[in-house]
This record gives sequence, structure tokens and C-alpha cells, in this order.
Amino acid sequence: MNLKTIASASLFAVLSFAAVAANASTTSMNDASVMQYRYGDHLDVKKVLSVKDDHSNACGPVRTRMDYLDSKGQHESVEYRTYATSGCHDN
Repeated sequence: MNLKTIASASLFAVLSFAAVAANASTTSMNDASVMQYRYGDHLDVKKVLSVKDDHSNACGPVRTRMDYLDSKGQHESVEYRTYATSGCHDN
């Protein structure tokens, strides 16, 4: 085996691990009971329990999940896109 073959195999291995990690991070917030918010949807929110995004150190659009109680006291979850700015600073 020559150096080019070994380098190509190593590159593909690294890229496949990165793809698996990216897929794991994007599917971590998926849940059948989570409503996907669309512009204009009306939410019945009495109390917000938590707000979490899928990339806390990102700079740009990320998926955010809000867990809340509605006016009947039922636990609900909604997922929507927000713009994260915590990773935008060059310090």
C-alpha cells in the first residue's frame, strides 16, 4: 500500500466518524411528542419549564426545544429554529 491509499482511507474514516457524530447530535432532540412550530401557530403557554438548543456553542441557526405547561396543566413541547450567537465571538 502506498501513502496515497493510506491517506485516502484515513480521510474517509475520519469523515465517516464526523458524519455519525453529526447525525447523533441532530437526532438527539427528536421526539414523537414534540410539535414542530410553524409561523403563525398559536401556542397555549401558561408556564415555560425549560428552553434548550441542540448546539450551545454554535453561531447561526440551531434547533431549540421549549418544554411548557399549557392552560390545562398538560406538559407540552415545541421545537423551532433560533439564531445562536454564543459561538460568534472571536476571543
